[in-house]
Amino acid sequence: MNYIYGLISILMLSSCARTTVIVEDKSSPVIILAPVKEEVSDLKSIPQDVTLYSENIEEHIYPNVIDFDRNYFNPWNIDKMDIILKDAMWAYSSYQYGNSYGENLQLLSQKFFDEILENSSFQDYSSVNKRAISLRELNIRAFPTSRPLLMDPNKAGEGFPFDYLQNSILAANKPLFISHYSKDKKWVFIKCSFTYGWVKSRDIVYIEKKYTQLYEKAKQVFITQEGKSLYTNTGSFLFKSKIGMMFPLIKETPDSYIILALSNYKNNKAYFLESKISKKMANQGNLAFNSLNINNIIKEVSKTNYGWGGMYSQRDCSSTLRDFFLPFGVWLPRNSYQQSHVGKSISLENMSDEVKIKTIKKHAIAFRTILYKKGHIVLYAGTFNDKIIIYHNTWAIKTEKEGNEGRFIIGKPIFSTLEVGKNLVHHKEDALIIKQLLKMSTL
Repeated sequence: MNYIYGLISILMLSSCARTTVIVEDKSSPVIILAPVKEEVSDLKSIPQDVTLYSENIEEHIYPNVIDFDRNYFNPWNIDKMDIILKDAMWAYSSYQYGNSYGENLQLLSQKFFDEILENSSFQDYSSVNKRAISLRELNIRAFPTSRPLLMDPNKAGEGFPFDYLQNSILAANKPLFISHYSKDKKWVFIKCSFTYGWVKSRDIVYIEKKYTQLYEKAKQVFITQEGKSLYTNTGSFLFKSKIGMMFPLIKETPDSYIILALSNYKNNKAYFLESKISKKMANQGNLAFNSLNINNIIKEVSKTNYGWGGMYSQRDCSSTLRDFFLPFGVWLPRNSYQQSHVGKSISLENMSDEVKIKTIKKHAIAFRTILYKKGHIVLYAGTFNDKIIIYHNTWAIKTEKEGNEGRFIIGKPIFSTLEVGKNLVHHKEDALIIKQLLKMSTL
């Protein structure tokens, strides 16, 4: 028995105190060493309350409503698909047999790709050319299928949840332009204001141009609360609210807005109806960019976890920022690279960490400046204890142990420093956000 305790003492001395604890197994006199789960120190030391960063924000009004409306309603103001066929088919050359895995983590067969291509009916591209609107929240897919397509699941940062066919998520009541149907008629190829791809045909309804024009000219109501149920005036459920939704205003009462919504009548024709919503969950026109409204919108978009391409009605880094800015009347593109080109930009390439920090502190404006690194975008939130603080929806921190890359999962929106994860024993130093920053842009 003394030998056992002696051996344990040696192990205790040779092990890292941050990664082991002593656990007494009461059914046995032997003491067991158990691993301690590491924690990201930023999530404890950096306040996660938005009000601590927004209290000194100067009110700002984003006046360029014309540009916002032009981008938002773009799908209703074209007469045929304005995306060249090669670009529309980008995924068909990117994902092929030999590099793509299915839901069973096995390579997808050539038959899978042949059947997908045939069902896509791209010989009919831009043959329907009709305006439409989304009836509910939609997944925009790169192929006309709900099946996932994964890269090598044995590699860190691949496999679940990274379904590369998940292009984006689209809220209900969004303008669409219809290119054509899949061969089986289950899917339609669409363009929305920020991307294009396949959605299920049952989830859209056509709308005539004379009605889209009236829709555009109407006063608009912006949704400011997440996850509230919207109903018809007869009490039938329509969909859940989501930050970024916008509806035409019909009339208002002291405590409610009466808004226009649509349903499917027959043959994909629009059926117009009214929905009554509380003024607590919406705002007529754009929100003023001030502390109160910033606090409210950040809290609402933070209700969703990380979701690659908006999977499971969640958000990724770029859709989080896109939805944050929408109620203020700021239209952003869909992906992080495109977002980094909006606004007044300053390059951070080839700068030392120290120079990057000085540049950001000098030029960035809290909650209006976005910082970009390849594949990820964050929102500058100011400083705390003289450290730059960012708000971002992030999946994981890159790690490396004995040459093997891994991930430490966060999977939600957080406030952090630019060195989030640096306290982790196996963090990958050159993957820290500060090391990878390429650009800052102020909107």
